[in-house]
Amino acid sequence: MSADVPKPAPRHFGSGWISGALSVVLAGIGLGAVLCFHFPSYLTVPEARAAYPLQLVRAVLHLVLVAGFLLGFASVMLRQNKTLGLIGMGLVLIAALLGGSRVPIEGNLHDDYYLGLDYFLLNLVVFSLIFIPLEKLFGRLQQGGVFRQGWRTDLIYFFVSSLMVQVTTLLTLKPAFVLFSWAVHPAVQATVRSQPLWVQFIEIVLLADLVQYWIHRTFHVVPWLWRFHAVHHSTEVMDWMSGSRLHLVDLAVTRAAIYVPAYILGFSDWVLYAYIGFVAVHSTFIHTNLRFRFGPLRWLFTTPQFHHWHHGCEPEAIDKNFAVHVPILDLLFGTFHLPGSRWPKAYGVHNNDVPAGYLAQWIYPFLPPKKQASPGPVANAPVPSSGE
Repeated sequence: MSADVPKPAPRHFGSGWISGALSVVLAGIGLGAVLCFHFPSYLTVPEARAAYPLQLVRAVLHLVLVAGFLLGFASVMLRQNKTLGLIGMGLVLIAALLGGSRVPIEGNLHDDYYLGLDYFLLNLVVFSLIFIPLEKLFGRLQQGGVFRQGWRTDLIYFFVSSLMVQVTTLLTLKPAFVLFSWAVHPAVQATVRSQPLWVQFIEIVLLADLVQYWIHRTFHVVPWLWRFHAVHHSTEVMDWMSGSRLHLVDLAVTRAAIYVPAYILGFSDWVLYAYIGFVAVHSTFIHTNLRFRFGPLRWLFTTPQFHHWHHGCEPEAIDKNFAVHVPILDLLFGTFHLPGSRWPKAYGVHNNDVPAGYLAQWIYPFLPPKKQASPGPVANAPVPSSGE
């Protein structure tokens, strides 16, 4: 290596990088929570407001802000480049000036139009606490740690989809209410709701996955639809956040199609809520960088290995494993692929013309295609860890 090429800044334990990164994350979460207290009508989900234990939230917020400041200070002391630490401490200072954990709830609450900032913060905290340690302990691939290639783009997708929860809800639920109200039959809905909740839950999982299977497969087959779905497949690193990379059109069409039969049959509200929560966790789980194969259970429900083959770019993986919940659908329709203990060697799409960055990817499907972005070999595949 030439002496003129600067060495990358150290990120090992004790260098101040880890404490600086954690400081920025915690301070950002804390500042977001303070803003939610200031503008609850505009930044919080109405259905969730009454469920928050405010005293506990305030106590946790105080700890988060203190931890963010102390970690930022530690980073400033340890690291030659003080940027991360100063940003973290600065965000904590702004949060403190806005009232910190003692900020009062301001304004008259309403639920006309809102952004789900609280939903984003809650999702980020919960999923990070669950999946980051799991991937660190049981990860299959060495792929650059938490801040791997493309993490900024996927974080923006995660942020926007959470923040625009009201918009995505309207785009996915309204078509069912408006276009298919004629298909609703009270007697059929009464029969469905008379069943035990666990039976309804199994039914909605199977029904939703059947609909989703064919919608998903259609997005792969129809060229102009594939351009929307290619955005999802453009990620070359699979982990818990990569599943968030979904174009709004892809997201809206798929979810709207799922909710149509659920609306017509009239499943109980609790079953629908349970399914929405299940989808949020399971769709994240199947993208994770975990080495577990789950033995015989992998034939009953989709696992990371099963879904990773859907994202694989080898010829054997093209247009395989469309099911999101139950692999039996791929067995029935001839698209099942789960070759023993093997995993894909690399992920992405062949001749990839999907650009990097959120805005460029949002516009991409609407532009004239330069070349077909189809699954295929990708260079620079991640290296399996010794635990493989």
